[in-house]
Amino acid sequence: MGTIRIAGMGWVTPLGTGLEEVSAGLVRVGNGWKATATTTHSTRTHSYYGVPPKTVDALGRNPRLRRSSAITYYAVAAGLAALENAGITMTPEVAERTVVVFAICSGGVVYTRKFYETVVQQGANAASPLLFPETVYNAPASHLAALLGTTGMSYTLVGDGSIGLTALKFAEQLMETSDIDRVVVAGGEEIDWILCEAYRAWRLPAMLAEGGAALVLARTGKVALEAVHDGVSFPNQKAARGAIRKVHGDLAARCGGVDLVVSCANGTFIDAAEAAAIGEFFPGAAVEYPKRAIGDALGAGALIQTIHGALALEERGLGKVLVSSLGFNQQAGGVILKSS
Repeated sequence: MGTIRIAGMGWVTPLGTGLEEVSAGLVRVGNGWKATATTTHSTRTHSYYGVPPKTVDALGRNPRLRRSSAITYYAVAAGLAALENAGITMTPEVAERTVVVFAICSGGVVYTRKFYETVVQQGANAASPLLFPETVYNAPASHLAALLGTTGMSYTLVGDGSIGLTALKFAEQLMETSDIDRVVVAGGEEIDWILCEAYRAWRLPAMLAEGGAALVLARTGKVALEAVHDGVSFPNQKAARGAIRKVHGDLAARCGGVDLVVSCANGTFIDAAEAAAIGEFFPGAAVEYPKRAIGDALGAGALIQTIHGALALEERGLGKVLVSSLGFNQQAGGVILKSS
């Protein structure tokens, strides 16, 4: 327990890309850059927190990424920033001992909608073969692995807003059962009108966000993964309280109290379920709510929380931080971070 550490971190968020600057902004409600999603098929619009324009434009000059969707840009930018933060240069020898694990929720919704919209309106023969590769869920991981030069293992895990913590657990298991040196755990989310419309139809009033986040896990680093929960699934919203209670209870029994909880509260049923578990098992801890500042970035959300928690350990001299995650579909998770 606690043998795997965070060696580097990077993110692309509605507040920008600087680690310390963004982390400081995550404690201020409604602080992200707001954008509006529209469509020609409806007069209804949706607000979301978007990545500011031109944040990742430089990646468009890379030939491999020229036609990639935004989710790939965000994830690649975050992954490269995390490696730079770790002080790692990707030589062929380094790449050979590096694994990519990608956390994803909605996938490349922009190109997926465009591709199938053409199929519906004009027929299958009119669909663009250039768009189709970007509609598959492992496209961002493929681009990231290729740019890093890794030729070995690469994995894409699909889930809800807790998928980032599932990816951390999987990465921890990979490092404990193999002789690889590091795992780049990345996640991303992009926003399209159809995604916002779907969450409205599902009566899940979370303010969605786009962005990317990445962590480099290694055997040395300033922050240790003291305990990563296996996760608890739940069949419906009524069972969410029991699932997150199980996660928090298990982590409290293993690691004791924490100084800070990085909450996943996002304005939905999740808030009350998580708050009850925090009050029962970590009543003395401070609680911070990054999703109230920049929205819920789903596939990148839990990794953004984790980076915020790790930076809190480094900058504030805290002992332990709990990153708590409860997704819509339907998984609860948690990780205890500790200064190493």
